[in-house]
Amino acid sequence: MKRVLIVGAGKGGTALLKLLKATDRMKIVAIVDIDSSAHGLVLAKKMGIATGGDWREWIHKDIDIIIEATGDEDTFEKIVAMRKGKTVVIPGSVAYITAELLEEKETLLNEVKDQTKSQELILNSIHDGMIVIDENEKISFLNKSASKILGIPKEEALNRYVNQIIRSSRLPHILKSRRKEVNQKLELENGKKLITTRIPIINSNHEVMGAFAVFKDITEVVDLAEEITDLKEVQTMLEAIIQSSDEAISVVDENGIGLMINPAYTRITGLTEKEIIGKPATVDISEGESMHMKVLQTRKPVRGVRMKVGPAKKDVIVNVAPVIVDGKLEGSVGVLHDVSEIKSLTSELKRARQIIRKLEAKYSFDDIIGDSQEMTLALEQAKVGAKTPATVLLRGESGTGKELFAHAIHNESDRRHNKFIRVNCASIAESLLESELFGYEEGAFSGAKRGGKKGLFEEANNGSIFLDEIGELTLQMQAKLLRVLQEKEIVRVGGTKPIPVDVRIITATHVNLEKAIMNKTFREDLYYRLNRLPIYIPSLRERISDLPLLIDHLIQKLNENYGRTVKDIDDRALERLKRYHWPGNVRELENILGRAMIYMENQEEIIMPSHIPPLRSEKSDYAAQAEDMQPWLGETLQVAVENLERNLISQAFAAANFNKTKTAKSLGISIRNLYYKLDKYNLDKNDMQ
Repeated sequence: MKRVLIVGAGKGGTALLKLLKATDRMKIVAIVDIDSSAHGLVLAKKMGIATGGDWREWIHKDIDIIIEATGDEDTFEKIVAMRKGKTVVIPGSVAYITAELLEEKETLLNEVKDQTKSQELILNSIHDGMIVIDENEKISFLNKSASKILGIPKEEALNRYVNQIIRSSRLPHILKSRRKEVNQKLELENGKKLITTRIPIINSNHEVMGAFAVFKDITEVVDLAEEITDLKEVQTMLEAIIQSSDEAISVVDENGIGLMINPAYTRITGLTEKEIIGKPATVDISEGESMHMKVLQTRKPVRGVRMKVGPAKKDVIVNVAPVIVDGKLEGSVGVLHDVSEIKSLTSELKRARQIIRKLEAKYSFDDIIGDSQEMTLALEQAKVGAKTPATVLLRGESGTGKELFAHAIHNESDRRHNKFIRVNCASIAESLLESELFGYEEGAFSGAKRGGKKGLFEEANNGSIFLDEIGELTLQMQAKLLRVLQEKEIVRVGGTKPIPVDVRIITATHVNLEKAIMNKTFREDLYYRLNRLPIYIPSLRERISDLPLLIDHLIQKLNENYGRTVKDIDDRALERLKRYHWPGNVRELENILGRAMIYMENQEEIIMPSHIPPLRSEKSDYAAQAEDMQPWLGETLQVAVENLERNLISQAFAAANFNKTKTAKSLGISIRNLYYKLDKYNLDKNDMQ
């Protein structure tokens, strides 16, 4: 374990204190600063770490590493002059970068097994030996340098236990301890001396997948190896690891000339090694200032700088830090983070939120209130329909809840996890409806988007589409809808290629389709396609027994909307509502209750008759007409019509003072036709007078 002294307890020293405290390979002996109130000193005392004001008191206490974090070059040079021969003095910025890279290295090593052939070629071309074992302690990879150092062909070593090749190998121990060993000495049976680093391979689930060792033959350069600092050893070891990083990394020398980039850098910027290495650091900048050059000028790191790089002007965030070795500026290292994808995802999320209401079914059968016989029958039919792929036709008056049924059918079906698209056929202009439903190709019409646009049927693929007010479609659109039902495919506007779609179609209408067929405004063949599973949703006047349940449900809903605390409705008010014929159905009921609650005092909790706004005629027009009609006497329809016609002509004839020309004109018939009917019904002026 390395003994570390931190000089400087400011922002940088405090950051290093926290970082090194978390590692098991370093022991912080003390942290010193001339300012006794420095934040780092206060934090160190809480951690139980020694503190002081003068680094000279600690420099000779078996210190392995001194991290100078004050940024004062004079202090740095004095520490270098007074250190022991083997004590390593590291500027704080370099040590911080080194520690960050070591942490990044640990997370990247789990990708070693998935390296491509090109990466294996790189590993085989390095001078350091590399050996990888799996979780069973068997060798899974051996590069050329390792084969040469060990003196054994690669083919003989693969799939053999590592201790059969290197008896003193500690890689099996690494599998068990799950801890890395850095810069350890090892002597082989053939007499060669190595410096090796052993690291476990741990995946994202914290499972040990194996271990690997990187080693250097130092037999002939033992004296030289003793002079190499820990930083130089780490730099050598990280050259291969940087190539596998998902973060874009670039390195320049002290003059700002490109030295190295990794594949991730090429992927983000679109610039290859040939275009970067040996070129000025500004070559990759599209917009902004080169942070490499700024860092080389100031010798200070920069972080979080936004700029655009490469020919595609990729939006990135850049962190750059200087590389200082033994007090000498050797260059700088930059890390680029691609934010273009984040911006794209944010834009997509915003768009998704705007259309989310179109893509989700909000209601289930539990949201449909009513236990009357009529509503129970409709619910049972709908639940059966939800389990089948058949086209559903919801029929009923406006305001009865056809859309609720459509939502519930989708949510109960096996398509519930896919899109639910709602389309009101009456609310979209006829000129736009076709392109909205079926989409269009690029150039189909003036103003068409580049690349065309998907229609709602394509958007609803594998889900459901609800076509409300289906009776309002033109005959031309009905023909196109019939094709979708028959062929399971659509053709975009301006296109010729059929596009298959798998969509559950739910339709609704308040129009009498049978009468529309007779009037030639609705296709009979489409009617039979849609009418596979008709469900009639009763009007409120047909299920007036559900009124108390509906009122209770709507009161709770309106309480949430209006912030009120209404609890119930008075029996007299309920009776008044029961006598009403509800031409607007449940929608009108919600309107009436909402208006009543708005004008209630805040402390009132019961809806009284006085709160209910004036209602339209208590009896429907049909009911009023029914009372005025003569009772049926058992005659046939033909006889009844003739009797009515005779009485009507008789009254008109008398009102025109028996003038046949005026009578025919007032009835809207020809004089010849009037003579015929007067003769048929034996109507004569003398008899009538």
